[in-house]
Amino acid sequence: MTHTTLQALAQHSQVLLAALRRDAPLVQCLTNFVSMNYAANAVLAIGASPAMVHAEQEAPEFARIAGAVVINIGTLSVPWLDSMVLTAESAGQAGRPWVLDPVAHHATAFRRDAIQRLLDLKPAIIRGNASEIIALAGGQSAGQGVDARDAVAQAEQSARDIAVRRQTVVAVTGEVDFVTDGVRAVRIGGGSPLMRMACAPSASAAVHR
Repeated sequence: MTHTTLQALAQHSQVLLAALRRDAPLVQCLTNFVSMNYAANAVLAIGASPAMVHAEQEAPEFARIAGAVVINIGTLSVPWLDSMVLTAESAGQAGRPWVLDPVAHHATAFRRDAIQRLLDLKPAIIRGNASEIIALAGGQSAGQGVDARDAVAQAEQSARDIAVRRQTVVAVTGEVDFVTDGVRAVRIGGGSPLMRMACAPSASAAVHR
């Protein structure tokens, strides 16, 4: 990416951030118990309004009035998965962008099945650590559970492959984030080497973008 393109991207990002803070959109988060409080505070920190609405009885309906939806499978269970699938479907029908955080998706058969169901509902953004993204692309990652044993740089091609295959944006987060739509890509500094050690810091990743 050229210096001119990076400058244009930085300026556009500033415009988008200003619009976000002006409009304070409602962001619905179906996230795990570990990072729920972090996620709410991160959304508040960037100027949006968090709603931690995840019950199947209301989450799909709520998605239609939210500005965006975040789905994180960290503390997955059958009721949560049912709600996530219905909410993603509802968000798609209403034209609301939604973000998928595939926490430890490769660890168990239950998670592998869950992530395929959610991927088929076309998330606008997939956000994961390096090990999760490598595994999502079908590669061999060194991750164990939620930690990232692989470096962000090792996941860059996997991220590009997923972005092209799924027609989405993929963000690999870590000390330096890598974000791509399969054609364009950018690296964003400001993270911490501690972020690769657990799932909870994934919420704080939103703050430094």
